Amino acid sequence: MIYARTLMAIVLLRVLSALIEVSAALFVWKSRDLRLAMQVNALLGLVGPAIFVSASLLGLRALSSELSTGKVVVVLAGVLLVLVGTR
Repeated sequence: MIYARTLMAIVLLRVLSALIEVSAALFVWKSRDLRLAMQVNALLGLVGPAIFVSASLLGLRALSSELSTGKVVVVLAGVLLVLVGTR
């Protein structure tokens, strides 16, 4: 049962992220302002990683009882490396 709730939470986070992205794109398109587009893009640069980390932590929390401590550390290191590597 916890897996279903966790999966639904991750799905909802991803849907929220997609709605934010599409709404921002439509807002920028309607405004036709390059400076505003850059500001919105900067804010979206914060949303994506926040959703990624949140979804990853939710999944790890649900799977933590099945994974060894070493594997949890490796997955967390992987999430950190993705964030560092994309900056």
